[in-house]
Amino acid sequence: MNSGVYNSRILQMLILSPRFFRFVRLLLVFLACSAAFLVADDFRLPEEQLAHKIAGITGPGAVFIEFSNRSSLPKPAFDTLRRELLTELASLGLRFVPADQAAAAVQFSLSQDLQNYIWIAEISQGTNAPVVTMVASSRSDTAPMEHSLAALTIRKTLLWQQNVRMLDATVIEGSPSHLIVLDTEKIVAYRNQDNRWQAEQFLPIVHPHPWPRDARGRLVLRRDHLLDAYLPGTLCQSSGGKTLTLTCRTSDDPWPLGSEQSGLNAFFAPTRNYFTGALAPGIGKQTTAAPFYSATVLPREKYTLGLFAGIDGQIHMLDGITDRSAGKLGWGSNLAAIHSPCGSGWQVLATRDGLGSSDTVTAYEFPDREPIIASQPLELDGPVTELWPESEGASAIAIVRDSETGVYEAYRLTVACNQ
Repeated sequence: MNSGVYNSRILQMLILSPRFFRFVRLLLVFLACSAAFLVADDFRLPEEQLAHKIAGITGPGAVFIEFSNRSSLPKPAFDTLRRELLTELASLGLRFVPADQAAAAVQFSLSQDLQNYIWIAEISQGTNAPVVTMVASSRSDTAPMEHSLAALTIRKTLLWQQNVRMLDATVIEGSPSHLIVLDTEKIVAYRNQDNRWQAEQFLPIVHPHPWPRDARGRLVLRRDHLLDAYLPGTLCQSSGGKTLTLTCRTSDDPWPLGSEQSGLNAFFAPTRNYFTGALAPGIGKQTTAAPFYSATVLPREKYTLGLFAGIDGQIHMLDGITDRSAGKLGWGSNLAAIHSPCGSGWQVLATRDGLGSSDTVTAYEFPDREPIIASQPLELDGPVTELWPESEGASAIAIVRDSETGVYEAYRLTVACNQ
């Protein structure tokens, strides 16, 4: 006789059973309901606070309200938030009507930083200046920066080396191509001949006042003439003809900070090594920021995000309405945004925080307000003294002082997509 044996349940049969599918459906419904409950519970207090602030400004009556989600909150959760805020406002006597019938207009936006959601309401009534009110609520979904280190690679190309302090450099493509180098006393134009840069013209910089101890400078290519050179309290402009001349004058004109497309300009403190914080024309309605060493902007679908490396050691984020600190990102004082065919199309290059004999530059993506590491750090032989985007925006120039030799080196930095 064959002895009886017990066969354990086959896993595949268990997974495909109707009971299993009923269980999965119930579980999904439960999780969806739980998520909605958690959103409502987390947002109940800020909804009440913001609704009372809005009603305190508008009073009861007809209002037009427009919603914008600038945060990472999913659309279903934002829709729930929207309905509950409208319910809260209605309980305070507000009626919702089209814009042409309203006594007041409210533009609501939900933003965020690394720790909080930022609830913002901009209220307009008649010819009065708009009033902005806001509240903050902690985020339960905060997490460390994601690391996708294989997304792209930063490539460096050595352009030039010299013993004299170098402030900026840029390449003018053509046949032949030219390299323009800026230091504290002159601009030198080099021509590419047999794959070597040969000095072609020296243009002295005339300045009536001594430079600050840690002088800085910026080269910007122009369409109606070759270039402008910005230095502390001084602006130098080249001629537009074939033979270059340079005219320098005392100036407090704002410096262009980004590429030609960014449109971000700021005023430099002529006796220091940083920017005062006054912007021209600014980001949205914000025309000032905390004093900073460097800054850049990232275009968004409905707004512009400005990143500022403040002299307080913080990275400040301006979105046209709010100025939020990004906290401790470990970034240094130099950053620049470049446009590439990789990832989202825009990357921020940032140096490392802290002093040392070497430095690094890392590329970051910004899906919204939280940076995501998108490259391995690019190791350099010394500290980065300047980091400027080139005029076309597809590359940046890093000025590095070699820690062993003291020689200044100009590198062109570009981003390559990893396949």
